[in-house]
Amino acid sequence: MAEIPNIQRTYKVWAADDVVYGPIDFPLLSQWVREARVTRENWVFTEQTENWSRAADLPELGLHFQEANSMLQPGTINSALIPGVPVGTLQGVGIFKSMTDQQRGRFAQCMEVLQFKKFDELVREGDAGGSMFIILEGNVRVRKMISGKENVITVLNAGEVFGEMSLFDQGKRSADIVANSNGVLLRLSSEVFNRMMDKQPEVAAPFLLAIARKMSARIRADNERHKKDTIIMRSRS
Repeated sequence: MAEIPNIQRTYKVWAADDVVYGPIDFPLLSQWVREARVTRENWVFTEQTENWSRAADLPELGLHFQEANSMLQPGTINSALIPGVPVGTLQGVGIFKSMTDQQRGRFAQCMEVLQFKKFDELVREGDAGGSMFIILEGNVRVRKMISGKENVITVLNAGEVFGEMSLFDQGKRSADIVANSNGVLLRLSSEVFNRMMDKQPEVAAPFLLAIARKMSARIRADNERHKKDTIIMRSRS
């Protein structure tokens, strides 16, 4: 039987998050290998031969693994195979740290990947809520416009979240979110999260706990600032 050229083959990848990705063509598979999204230990299904094999056992990937080894920095951690999500970024998100690799991957699969550019207005004060966002790359500023002037409340960097309260109450946005740079976001809608709580409670539960801890820390910090402001005002009176 004649050998099937690589370009004609299609594959599926069984990733670390227990999700099967594909079918994909060879150029995309080789790209995932070079980006360390597919390791030698991943199982790969070749549709033309209907066989599962370790990626290391596919001869057509040999040169690409060599290239990946030369490019990969020591200590790099692979990310789940989520299209558009930079490698290694999910592990740097605080609300994901208490999750296993499988939980993290399945959770992120339910989120929408959004690219943004510098100066984009990602959220507008007063708009209806209903979704939260996780910053994977870049940074944004939280602002309120007062008498036509911009008042920057804080700057959020990669790994931080915003809009999480509206995920639960669908309330109006309390401030603008404006991009300070190009970057990548994950968006989770309340509708999707409600389905996740119903169908995948083992994934939703650690996320809820992480959000509760984050909100608790924020309330404590606000209370501490209020306490200090009160002491300062009293000392001036």
